[in-house]
This record gives sequence, C-alpha cells and structure tokens, in this order.
Amino acid sequence: MDPIRVNITIPFISKLQEASLQLGVPIYCVGGYVRDVILKRKTKDIDILVIGDGVEFAQKFASLLGKSATLATFKTFGTAQVKYKDVEFEFVGARKESYQKDSRNPKVSPGTLEDDLSRRDFTINALAVSLQAENFGELIDLFEGYFDIQDIIIKTPLEPSTTFSDDPLRMLRAARFASQLGFTIDSKTFEGIAKNAHRIKIITQERITTELNKIIESPLPSLGFTVLYHSGLLAHIFPEFQKLAGVKTIDNKAHKDNFFHTLEVLDNVARAGADLWLRWAAILHDIGKPATQRFDEKQGWTFHGHEVVGSKMVKKIFTKFKLPLGEELRYVEKLVKLHLRPIALTKEVTDTAIRRLIVDAGEDLDDLIKLCKADVTSKNLEKKSKYIKRFDMVMQKVKDVEEKDALRNWKNPITGEYIMEKYGIPPSQTIGLIKEEIKEAIMEGIIPNTFEDAAEYLEKNIGKYKS
Repeated sequence: MDPIRVNITIPFISKLQEASLQLGVPIYCVGGYVRDVILKRKTKDIDILVIGDGVEFAQKFASLLGKSATLATFKTFGTAQVKYKDVEFEFVGARKESYQKDSRNPKVSPGTLEDDLSRRDFTINALAVSLQAENFGELIDLFEGYFDIQDIIIKTPLEPSTTFSDDPLRMLRAARFASQLGFTIDSKTFEGIAKNAHRIKIITQERITTELNKIIESPLPSLGFTVLYHSGLLAHIFPEFQKLAGVKTIDNKAHKDNFFHTLEVLDNVARAGADLWLRWAAILHDIGKPATQRFDEKQGWTFHGHEVVGSKMVKKIFTKFKLPLGEELRYVEKLVKLHLRPIALTKEVTDTAIRRLIVDAGEDLDDLIKLCKADVTSKNLEKKSKYIKRFDMVMQKVKDVEEKDALRNWKNPITGEYIMEKYGIPPSQTIGLIKEEIKEAIMEGIIPNTFEDAAEYLEKNIGKYKS
C-alpha cells in the first residue's frame, strides 16, 4: 500500500531542510498541526519533532533565518521556540516517558520517532509528516489516527487506562477535543476515563481550569460537559454543577432536569457568539436552584430566590477555579442575579420596570437579554416562538425608554457633594436617603433624568431632611 501523503504547507521549509542536512537529523511536523491540516481547520502553532537535540536544531534554524528571528530555549524541558515574522515554531527532540503514580510529570529520556508518537494522548494527535525533501509530506501513522479522523472518533494510542493513569489531564483533553472537533469518544477510551476519573485529583487547578475554559469556548460546549458528566469527572472537578442533574417527582409533579437545561442554555449563547464570561453566566444562571428547591402542593416545584442565592455562589466558584475576581466576576454575578428580570417583563411591561432594568443592568443589558433568550429551551416550538416575540417587544420598549430618558450607564444627576455644599448637610446617612429619593422619582417617571429637574425636585423636598 502506498504511503498516505498530506498536502502540508510549512513556512520557511527550505531553511528547516537546510538545518536538517547540516545537523544530520531528520525532522517531522507532528501533533495538532497535522491533525488540523487533515481536518482543514485553521491552525497557528507548528510543532517540529527532531530526531535528535531539539534545542540545538532550533538554534541552527534561528541562525539561518537571520537576526529578525527570536529564539527562546527551555533546556529543562528540552524544547525551544522560534518566532519569525508572524510564524511561531515549537521544537522538541524525540523522547520517551515514564510516569510515577502520584505525578503527571514524566521522567524523560531521548527516544525514537516511534517512542515519541506512542507517548501522545490520542491517535489523532499521534501523527507525523516527514519534512525531508526526499519524502516530503509522507504521513507516519503508527496507530491509524488518520482513519480515526475520517471516522470522527477519539482513541488512545495505547491501552486507555495506561494513558489516563499516567497523565490524568488527558481525560479532560478528550472531553475538550470532543467539544472542539465534534468527535465521539471510542467506547473503550471512555471506559478508561470513567475508571480513572478519581485520578484527576493530582492535576493542578490551573490546568483543570484551562481545559474547562477551552470546553466552554468550543462551538458546542455541551458535548464536552456531557463527557465530563457521564464519565464521573464532573463530580470531581465541578460538584456544584453536577448537583443540578436529576429530576424529582412528587404527586406526579416533576421539575425539569436543570443540568441538561443549563447545557442547552450554554449551547444557545455559544451559537450567538458569546464570549467566555457570558458563557460562564449561562453555566451559573441556575446554580442556586438545588439550595432553593421546595415542593408546594399547589404550585409544584419552586426555586424562589435562586437568582440571589446563585449570584452569591459565583465568587466562591470563581475563587475555586482561579478565575479573575475583578470585573469578570462582577459581570457574571450581575447577570446571574438579574436573569429573571427580563422574563418577568414579558408578562407585564411598564416604563418604571423598564427604567429599573436599564439602570440595574447598565452596559450589560444586551448580554442579559441574550442570556434570557437563550434560557428559553421549551420543546414546544409555538410556546418558544411566543416567548422570543415577547422578548423582542421588551427590547423595543427598552429602546424607546432609553432614547427618551437616557438611562444606560445611569448615574444620579445629584451628587453627594452638591447636596452638602448647597444645603450644608454634613456627610451622613441623610445624603444617601436624598439620592435614593431622587433615583426613585426618576425611575417612577415623576421627573425627567436631568440635573435641572432633579435639582428643582430636591429644592421642593429638602425641608423634610433638614428638620
């Protein structure tokens, strides 16, 4: 059988081949770059495997490119990076690895091409393409990864339990590739993940969070989370999310499965092009439901106040996952807390309620509406269509009120400094009460949202605060 050839384009290939000839070492393009070329996916990082010293090769290659090339070497890991113009190469010498049970950091020693491909996580990543002039583009595929790509399936090159026990992070990478590529995990490989799920505890939180965020940012995040859930990994890394799963029934009254509902919401915002933090808001929007779940004989299952409880849980979850605790945290907290407000407005729209929503949501109002639209997951298409139409009506009302009252990113037109200077009131709780009354007057439409009208209103009502 003739070898498979891959139509691969490698920038500055003549310089790579020149370095290969001068040093007398073969070189191959490997891993994700090869996989993505076969899949016709856009890819940036070019990984070059050297059958020899990867750092020495990178130094030679950089010198051939000239002074504009930048070289970074990591001798502890036997790797090097060369950047030239807008291209980035990663170089590593072929190696073999051995692991100890309590660590994912292997003992590394020089190896052959076969050793190096055998140590890789999945067959679709255990591919190499020759960069030698005499057989340029020839695919080296020891584990039939090329055919697994055609079959859109994820398998380990070695026995799954060995692969995952050696480096448990690979279990999360399996879920991530399923999400990013839309691939299915082979049944034996999945069994290996389930068997070794407990081993994830030896992985640092930073590594777990990096992989989790890649799943969240994938085109269809539910694919990855479904793998995490059914394999048992989710219970170890994100038990708060796991608690949303399941349905309880009393007196023939059941609630929806809030875990799978949340995955639908997450996929919906992903399809709408949401960024990472809106996707996190989708994941956490119902996170307070398990703590607030009650059964009422008349109403059935209720989750009163879950938006408030959930918003208070966000910081603890962000802290655990080592996510940013600045504006990203405040953004997610806000969206979780407010996610029921627009839904309530679809039932009864008043100018006052619209004003309060605009002020409370501020610059995040559009994202809040995106989240609320995504939260409509009814299987009844007619019912779903009616909800979406109501949302559109609410948004038109928001636009009308906003144009009239200029409330987006609202700030009280009367400052504390103005009150103190104008009326001689010292810093005190009274200042806050006055500002709150002015806010209420604007929200209720009693006065327009201008300094002049607010100052006139204050002048008429200041007497009750000075007595």
